[in-house]
Amino acid sequence: MKTRKLTATALMLIACAAPAAAQDDGMPQGKRPTVSRDAPPSSNATVNLINLLVKQGTLSEEQAAVLVKQADDEAYVARQATRDAAAKAEGAEKKATSAADATSPPGTKRVTYVPEIVRKQLREEIRAEVMDRAHKEGWASPGKYPEWAQRIRFYGDIRARYEGDHFPAGNSGLLENFNAINTGSPFLGDNANAINPYIFPAYNTTQDRNRFRFRARLGADVDLFDGFTAGLRIATGENSSPVSTNQTFGGNGGDFSKYALWLDRAFVKYQPVQDFVASVGRFDNPFWSPTDLVWYKDIGFDGFAIQAKQEVAEGFTPFFAGGAFPVFNTDLNAGLNTSDLAGPIKLPSRDKWLFGAQGGFGAKFDPETTLTMAVAYYDFSNIRGRLSSACLVYTASDVCDTDLLRPSFAQKGNTYMQLRNVPVVLPVSAKDTGTLNYQYYGLASDFRPVVASAQLDFAQFNPIHIILDGEYVWNTAFDRSAVAAVAVWPNNFASSTTAGVQGPYNGGNQGWLARMTVGNKEIKHLWDWNAHVGYKYLESDATVDAFVDSDFGLGGTNLKGYFVGGNVGLGENIWASVRWMSANNIAGLPYAVDIVQLDLNARF
Repeated sequence: MKTRKLTATALMLIACAAPAAAQDDGMPQGKRPTVSRDAPPSSNATVNLINLLVKQGTLSEEQAAVLVKQADDEAYVARQATRDAAAKAEGAEKKATSAADATSPPGTKRVTYVPEIVRKQLREEIRAEVMDRAHKEGWASPGKYPEWAQRIRFYGDIRARYEGDHFPAGNSGLLENFNAINTGSPFLGDNANAINPYIFPAYNTTQDRNRFRFRARLGADVDLFDGFTAGLRIATGENSSPVSTNQTFGGNGGDFSKYALWLDRAFVKYQPVQDFVASVGRFDNPFWSPTDLVWYKDIGFDGFAIQAKQEVAEGFTPFFAGGAFPVFNTDLNAGLNTSDLAGPIKLPSRDKWLFGAQGGFGAKFDPETTLTMAVAYYDFSNIRGRLSSACLVYTASDVCDTDLLRPSFAQKGNTYMQLRNVPVVLPVSAKDTGTLNYQYYGLASDFRPVVASAQLDFAQFNPIHIILDGEYVWNTAFDRSAVAAVAVWPNNFASSTTAGVQGPYNGGNQGWLARMTVGNKEIKHLWDWNAHVGYKYLESDATVDAFVDSDFGLGGTNLKGYFVGGNVGLGENIWASVRWMSANNIAGLPYAVDIVQLDLNARF
């Protein structure tokens, strides 16, 4: 049953009428007090009535706050109108008396009389004038912003974190860091389809680490006109990573150096009706994703997207989302290969795109049980690496025609291949073997994942909820034999019991995550709480490792393990969090890490 909306004026009339009725029943006829209809309305009775309705459960605290503010506004304007009306009436009366005295014989006595209908008309005109002035100048409520400023809504959050990264014994310490090569100078390797892990850049997987970090974000949404809105947000971050806005204390050079801010959101949205939104720019993830198996929870998407939903039956609402997003755009000043035998040439365009579509539904079986399910398909275009044409590379500054296919950002887990086809050349000197070359690396697989998502919410113990989340991903473009043929060793290869013998490739293309959360759905007030526990399994090439969670296993794919955590409210919009995650590699070199995070969060 829908709750009827009560305006502050209606509640005021009820509040004023209710005491009069009570007095009619309990007082003698001759002593009944009268209520003047000309008196300005008072918000006191209205506030008392609103508080009574809140206690009886008829109104929520949020609805009551809105009605109390509206009652205060109306009472303030009415009092101002009454004062202005009285002043003007007094001035008019004085002027009329002065004019009459000037034209009347001395000694004439007059009694000033203003008809009630004139008084009423004067009051209404002045009230309208005061209301118009109040709305234009924004003083209906003391301290209220002008109209243009009221269309801007600021928001933000701050998080302080302690993080402990603990590596157990048994890690190889030689986990390849392909991102370091692809975002810097090419690696001086050899022509064999393998890498030497002892000289290749590697992640630190053996030394424990303690970090104190923070995150700060400040944004603004602006209502424009006819359904158009715009938004901006800035955020901290050690670099332009799409999956982290964390800044480590003592980083950025140390010695209390200042930290950088990045443009994290910049978009325009068009929402002609409640259930349709079109967005362009850099905005929140438009696809519904209850977990961070495929998409980091705070990732921003660049491009264009539409979102639509429609309730087709009571409690059943299908929804759709789709869009196109540029992942990489080729610079107009593409590099020259100055060592090519044919002379300097411009590199071809290597633009990369993500196209995505998702369909799903939300079903409310009863007031306490809600199910949401969705299936999405994503197509990463031109993201797989390709071997270049024959390319002579003598210095680190030389380029080959597929260099732009290397990822501009990556975490870890995906399978890689060599991008440069560098032929064996004759040695230039006795010390030169003729086999060394400067190499870049690209993704060995295409990515067209299908993602199934579900969430079941039980609210029988409201405000305590029991929420079950699940997500599954399958990369339909993965070809194991084709990937194994080009993959560089030992990236995602099994270890061999025979020295000098390469083990089989054992990367994969599937992943899943299951999680249960118990407690308040949102942490807003003092002592609100929730706790969660779950398990994650994500094979090497189930999805692009650049866009998944950066915390579990220190980021990326090819990870499995448990996680548990909780949150508790310390006040209005202030809460503390704790989380423990234990991750292990699925394929390739031995790697494991246990992570503890303690957070203090605040939002406004």
